[in-house]
Amino acid sequence: MIKNKTWHDKHKETLTFGQRLADKVASGMGSWMFIIIQTVLVILWMGLNVVGFLYHWDVYPFILLNLVFSTQAAYAAPIIMMSQNRQNERDRMQAQADYQTNLDSKHDIEAIQNQLNKIEVDKLDKIIRMLEEMKKK
Repeated sequence: MIKNKTWHDKHKETLTFGQRLADKVASGMGSWMFIIIQTVLVILWMGLNVVGFLYHWDVYPFILLNLVFSTQAAYAAPIIMMSQNRQNERDRMQAQADYQTNLDSKHDIEAIQNQLNKIEVDKLDKIIRMLEEMKKK
């Protein structure tokens, strides 16, 4: 059995490695798991630097941590925007596919309606002929 490709399958095949990577990064950064892991890491970072007895690699006010967050934000924003642009493109493709399906359905319904009208007219013509034959007798 051959499976017909949907618009979504066709769209996925056209994605480059960078586009697929951007989508994965954006979906990862937009998850609760990312927020939880990042929160745990920040708490550990700050905790180890506040109570660390031997070595403080980033003392208060945690300038290195701020630099890490700034760098993360600088890369995350364009990656998320790339993913959103691709989502918009995919939505446009879906809307176009839906429009085409609706248009095809409209034509099919009109053809069926014409066929039903033709059957109705043929049936009425047959009834009229039968009545005329009955009148002649």
